[in-house]
Amino acid sequence: MSSVDFLAQEKIWFDKPRYDEAERRFYERINGSSEPTKDVGANSILQDIARARENIQKSLAGSSSSVADQGELVSRIKSLELENQSLHKVVDDLRAALSKLECRVAVLEKSPAAVTPTPTPSVPYTNGTTVQQKSSVPVKEEEEEEDDDDDDIDLFGSDEDEEADKLKEQRLKEYAEKKAKKPGLIAKSSILLDVKPWDDETDMAKLEECVRSVQADGLLWGTSKLVPVGYGIKKLQIACVVEDDKVGTDMLEEEITKFEDYVQSVDVAAFNKI
Repeated sequence: MSSVDFLAQEKIWFDKPRYDEAERRFYERINGSSEPTKDVGANSILQDIARARENIQKSLAGSSSSVADQGELVSRIKSLELENQSLHKVVDDLRAALSKLECRVAVLEKSPAAVTPTPTPSVPYTNGTTVQQKSSVPVKEEEEEEDDDDDDIDLFGSDEDEEADKLKEQRLKEYAEKKAKKPGLIAKSSILLDVKPWDDETDMAKLEECVRSVQADGLLWGTSKLVPVGYGIKKLQIACVVEDDKVGTDMLEEEITKFEDYVQSVDVAAFNKI
């Protein structure tokens, strides 16, 4: 930084002596005489002093803002330099990766050209003509499979094949009979019923006796209990296990609601597969 720039940024009031002299004259004139012409001159001097002070304040404010702007510019330049360095590093990495890819592509392009096809030997036929034998492995495998299929086909038939077919049919028949004799899986369900009486005067023991009197193939009654409903009324909650193919919930509800003197309604509280 040069001396001129340093002095430009330094907060120095070079014109202070002149303004001090003007201020001294102003006060001397006020104290010496009170003529209107002198007052006019004094007012002009005061205005000049006020303007000078405003200019000084503006210059000081401008110098401080310029310093702040320079500091901000320096920080921004440093951040840009760091970003530039990071971008250079990324570009270098990309160039290295691209060069590796180019090398690999070149190697892959050269590898098929280096492989030379092997000559296929010719196979003579009985009529004197020759054809080239295919060297591909899948074609050989297909030819061998076709030959095996041709060998398996018996155009004239045999007694051994008939006996094998009869034995196979007999075994299948025996297997079907054994499977039919085995008992199948029986689907069962666990049902929890809520049987509600008419009022609190209903005999719940008699009601339970009536419910358990319902009997059917595939129906097994379980535990029961009385559950309070309200106003002194209790409902019968009873469990049972049924076979799905033989007994359903509709049949149970229909049979239990036949006891109209004791039963008001029947609801399924829970239904689970076993």
